[in-house]
Amino acid sequence: MAARDEILNRLRAASPKAVALPDLSRFAPPRAHDVRERFGKSVVEVGGRVANGFDEVPEFAGARKIVSLAPGIAGNVDLAAVRDPHDLHDVDFCIVPAALGVAENGACWIEDHGGANRAVCYLAQHIGIVVSAASLVHDMHEAYERIALKPGFAMFLSGPSKTADIEQSLVIGAHGPRSCTVVITP
Repeated sequence: MAARDEILNRLRAASPKAVALPDLSRFAPPRAHDVRERFGKSVVEVGGRVANGFDEVPEFAGARKIVSLAPGIAGNVDLAAVRDPHDLHDVDFCIVPAALGVAENGACWIEDHGGANRAVCYLAQHIGIVVSAASLVHDMHEAYERIALKPGFAMFLSGPSKTADIEQSLVIGAHGPRSCTVVITP
């Protein structure tokens, strides 16, 4: 027997026995609240806002360059025609659809947004998210039960860009979108 095999056999013999995972159901948060109401409060708590439509959002009304990946909402930048993501540096407003929203933290699950030009979500001055009320979930546990992790790009997005230094000074829009507006559709 080679030394390598002997070492591997000893490691296997010394491995701890498999045990059942603990039952975490007792740690589940109460779900007595209205998921849509809680989601809206969470969006505000992370620095975003909830609107009935983008027509009531000042940053959208004043935007010169709009990228919209949400069906039924028009933009004026053809993302497919952009060859270099650096050309997206002056996008004022970007609208993306979300597959689901999480009430506990206001996060939205965004999939395959913009293809090769997905940088638009990070370069735009302001971001808008469209999420269906039927796709709202209570917490991240429920979110991970619903999403299908697959090859490609997806992310949880929660509010506008923000950072806080050691002096606890919160800066909104520090390194990405300066605002985040969520529209919840029926």
